[in-house]
Amino acid sequence: MTSSTLTASLPPTTASTNSKKILQELVGHADIEFNGSHPLDIQINDERFYRRVLRDGTLGFGEAYMDGWWDAEQIDETVHRLLRSDLQDQLKNPKALLSYIGAVLINKARPSKAFEIGEKHYDLGNNLFEVMLDARMVYTCGYWKNARTLDEAQEAKLDLVCRKVGLKPGDRVLDIGCGWGSFLKFAAENYGVTGVGITVSTEQVGLAEENLAGLPLEIRLQDYRALNGEEKFDHVVSLGMFEHVGYKNYPLYMDVVDRNLKDDGFFLLHTIGIRHSSKSTDPWIDKYIFPNSMLPSILQIGKASEKRFVMEDLHNFSSDYDRTLMAWYENFKNGWDALKSDYNERFYRMWKYFLLSCAGSFRARNTQLWQIVFSKKGVPGGYESIR
Repeated sequence: MTSSTLTASLPPTTASTNSKKILQELVGHADIEFNGSHPLDIQINDERFYRRVLRDGTLGFGEAYMDGWWDAEQIDETVHRLLRSDLQDQLKNPKALLSYIGAVLINKARPSKAFEIGEKHYDLGNNLFEVMLDARMVYTCGYWKNARTLDEAQEAKLDLVCRKVGLKPGDRVLDIGCGWGSFLKFAAENYGVTGVGITVSTEQVGLAEENLAGLPLEIRLQDYRALNGEEKFDHVVSLGMFEHVGYKNYPLYMDVVDRNLKDDGFFLLHTIGIRHSSKSTDPWIDKYIFPNSMLPSILQIGKASEKRFVMEDLHNFSSDYDRTLMAWYENFKNGWDALKSDYNERFYRMWKYFLLSCAGSFRARNTQLWQIVFSKKGVPGGYESIR
């Protein structure tokens, strides 16, 4: 029996008291208090919070924050502590179960849904992302090894990708999920390559075409499944797009890469992942941030790539995403005055919760960030890892 069922049939007053006691005990394991004096303590603004969270789990927790039912000075650290104590496993609820069953029975990332993520997330407005991101508008994890600023971290990441696949002048590169064209522009300007980028966001295409004007690059509004292999590329990269593919489509995705990549080329996959295989995503993230998304495991990536590729290198720099997300949040917070005429206060709380809770998840090591280099037949003599 889950904690949410314990209070389901009780009178409202009794249920509310019961819910509060249950949650107080649970968060106590994470050394968090309700209405406590520490920055990570949860300040309750509405007593309905307790029942809502026990009834709806992580979805209810996020929605309650959006509605102003609770606050915390350091949401990122609050979430970090909660996840390290495995509290989310105690808050399973019927809605999460239905979401899981739906993900198993239905291909939520089927072709008819391909452009939904673009419309609901990446088309929210270029002004939002221009304020939040670095100068190059890179919407993936930065590489902070020798970086001091977000701009430096993102340029270091782009250069790392270029070096890992061994770019050289004249190479033709395919970028699956190219965003606003940041990687292709960097690669063309610094390594002399040509290339094609595909995205499912009309907003990204418009701004990318402006940013890449005069360079030998092409941006297409296109689903990856439409790549038919008629043109072969020296290398394929995919930075932060695999999270939208869905486990049912992983083998197909790898087939698409295979048929568009030259036999001696490299494929670099940059993706967020999780420690255990799953077939669904967090219900709050699915509803408000990334519809039809899910995070892969190493096992799922391995199964999808076997017999197609050799995994030459796997690089985990997950802690860098914590730092990246906190930098994005500072930009978003500091730039809110320039945005608030286009977005309401509930959106502000939603986006704040998104960025800070994700930072907390990476800090807790619940989510990972991997760069994986694949070759088709293996590098003769071996691949030299680059960091």
